[in-house]
Amino acid sequence: MMITPDIQVALSLLIPLIGAVGMALCYAAPNLRETVTLVTAGALFVNTVTLLQVVLAGGAPEYSLISNLPGLEIAFKIEPLGMIFAMVASTLWIVNSVYSIGYMRGNREPKQTRFYICFAIAISAAMGIAFAENLLTLFIFYEVLSLSTYPLVTHKGNDAALKGGRIYLGILLGTSIGFFLPAIIWTWALTGTTDFTQGGILLGHAGPVVTGILLFLFMYGIGKAALMPIHRWLPSAMVAPTPVSALLHAVAVVKAGVFSVLKVVIYIFGLDILSGNFATEMLTWIAAFTLIAASTVALTKDNLKARLAYSTISQLAYIVLAASLVTPMAMAGGAMQIVMHAFGKITLFFVAGAIYTATKKTEISDMRGLGRQMPFTFIAFLIGSLSIIGIPPLGGSWAKFYIMLGAVEADQLFVLAVLLISSLLNIAYLMPIVIRGFFYPPLGKSDPEVSVGHERSMITRANIKEAPLLCVAPPLFTAFGCIVLFFFIDPIYQLLLPILMP
Repeated sequence: MMITPDIQVALSLLIPLIGAVGMALCYAAPNLRETVTLVTAGALFVNTVTLLQVVLAGGAPEYSLISNLPGLEIAFKIEPLGMIFAMVASTLWIVNSVYSIGYMRGNREPKQTRFYICFAIAISAAMGIAFAENLLTLFIFYEVLSLSTYPLVTHKGNDAALKGGRIYLGILLGTSIGFFLPAIIWTWALTGTTDFTQGGILLGHAGPVVTGILLFLFMYGIGKAALMPIHRWLPSAMVAPTPVSALLHAVAVVKAGVFSVLKVVIYIFGLDILSGNFATEMLTWIAAFTLIAASTVALTKDNLKARLAYSTISQLAYIVLAASLVTPMAMAGGAMQIVMHAFGKITLFFVAGAIYTATKKTEISDMRGLGRQMPFTFIAFLIGSLSIIGIPPLGGSWAKFYIMLGAVEADQLFVLAVLLISSLLNIAYLMPIVIRGFFYPPLGKSDPEVSVGHERSMITRANIKEAPLLCVAPPLFTAFGCIVLFFFIDPIYQLLLPILMP
């Protein structure tokens, strides 16, 4: 049977699930289980790249699974925004799988088979979200993603992990069932459909007040976007192993949240109905507050993963801020931020895990001089940090640039000040980690004074004690990706162009 693009859409969900079955069958053979993991991730990537070629050629593959009530199908259809999210998830799953092997073995983590199975199910859910044709399909896979990642968050099984898991699942399920689902039902009642449609479906069906209420139901119902004050699930989930943190922050979970925000704004509301709405302006201020407040909290955290968690909350707010500006340039910046933040933040979490694997250190104050011991790891951290800050020639600079253009387009010039302050705060909470690692002597030691002409490098081959190769190569790869993305921004923009300039 010939595999058509429509069948490949279904395969995007099935490949990770088939891989999960293979991982379960190989539970007694770790090498074979991890081979299955890597082969599955590679197969999904190849399938996704093939679909990308179809989309670039103007195609829109689709697959219908179940048709219930009119306008309420479980169906999938690929459009440019979903294609970008799918490429991010499928690409980084390969890198994260390699890293997971090094991390899980290096730290002798228990229940590794369950870890890989749940990870594969989460990726399948992320692909379902990326290719969802309507709100009902999006909601179902959104919930599957929450449920499949709960065992990953509680992986360690101790009291802290179980408490973090309760907060994680409680907030995500509470917001989705309490706000997201009612918003979907209300939208269906108003329009008779939940299909994602170019230009939106609410125009002519909802007045300004109803539109504003629906906007906030969606924005706070999509709890994975971590808008304050429903952000606590994200720091609470940091009790999980570092590969899980990378999944949460870069590959699937939070990206599913902000992706859903953009998709709802573009395809359910449409830019025209939101332009000038008071609720949209309120959302801009809330996103700006989240952006600044989360960065400020990050400054106070000594635990590296906790600091990175609040950094993620801030960086996600960039995308919500872009959505609230409802201009084509801002939407482009928000979509680019999904990609750029994914590569930058996964690099930082990989580094946090590599440091823990090599030294068992988790507190920034204990990391003095570690850059001399782990130079490759800290160089990756430096590159990832500069991308998060938005310094050229790194990919993160493009996302901020386009959001700034969108702010000018929307005549919201205060957003430019917010972005500037945020960048300064990014520098303040990220760069001291690099400086402490490279330029401070290790704890309990001091650098002896040397005469001019007799200085020696702070880094010597004998002192280098990096984490295992599988924990070091992935952050170097993703850090290199941050550089490459700066020079390959035009293909991303061209892919988005049909939805930005219909």
